[in-house]
Amino acid sequence: MGLIKIMKASSSNQNYYVGIGWFLLSLVFSISLDVVQKYLGQNIPCVQITFMRFLFGTISLLPFMLYYGKSSFYTSRPSVHIFRGAMLFGGIALWCYGLKVVPLSMVTTVSFTIPLFTLPLAVVFLKEKVGVVRWTATLIGFIGILLVFNPTASEFNPSSLWLVAAALMFAGLDVINKRFIVKESMLAMLFYTALITMFLGVVPAFMVWVMPTFSQLCLLFLLGCGANLILFCLLKAFQRVEASAVAPFRYVEFILSSLCGFLLFHEAPTTATYWGLLIIIPSALYVIYAETHQRKTSIKVSSNEKANEETAAGKMLSSAEKSQSE
Repeated sequence: MGLIKIMKASSSNQNYYVGIGWFLLSLVFSISLDVVQKYLGQNIPCVQITFMRFLFGTISLLPFMLYYGKSSFYTSRPSVHIFRGAMLFGGIALWCYGLKVVPLSMVTTVSFTIPLFTLPLAVVFLKEKVGVVRWTATLIGFIGILLVFNPTASEFNPSSLWLVAAALMFAGLDVINKRFIVKESMLAMLFYTALITMFLGVVPAFMVWVMPTFSQLCLLFLLGCGANLILFCLLKAFQRVEASAVAPFRYVEFILSSLCGFLLFHEAPTTATYWGLLIIIPSALYVIYAETHQRKTSIKVSSNEKANEETAAGKMLSSAEKSQSE
């Protein structure tokens, strides 16, 4: 009996460490996409980068759609995909622009605020009930955002606020995923969102078109495929651990982005970024923990295993789409 318990504990620990490993690998891919996008943004317009990454993203998803057959192309809510595609195109384009004007570490810090924006949107559009403590944590997190941007400083760049608009759009996508993931397959949502985002970007991209070199085309192809690699890593991670278990490791991304920014772009995080990060991280962690606990309670009361799977699917889809930008 004791040996069985030890073996079970060992297996559980192994699953945990493997799951965390897959999640950390997704962060490496995520930072790599940021670096590539920041580099390309020096010579190629942001709307063109956004269009081409979703063009290649659609092409890379097509083999999976064909493999699973005609049923994978079925969708009952095309209007939702159009709305999601518009928000994703706007969010990615603004995020790309933000990468051009602020340090990589600051961009990563802003990405940590997405759960803070999700909460008020969920209250308004999903009628979720939120307690005083979660509201307080969210408001404190927004104070951290003010510290990061430091709008009263002489070196403040108003263009950096486009990052906040992008984070708000990604939070909106999270809310849409919560509402509609139960009615669509995750593969269909990813494919049609990428396809529609690509079509929405055709006209804006060709209005400012710059002919990319062969090396730039290769990097753009990597951008398109990169989000699918991130999704694969997240799927592997969430097969072994829960979203709340990997949340603290999410902030390893700041270390990676700071290192890449320093080595590749000669950037260094500002003091304001560090102070803001100290406020944003605990606030966002609490909001994530409270949301996960609330979902667990809801699922336990309903005793519905399908709801549990759909919640996990929605979390993975949201994470994959956010990682396309981060």
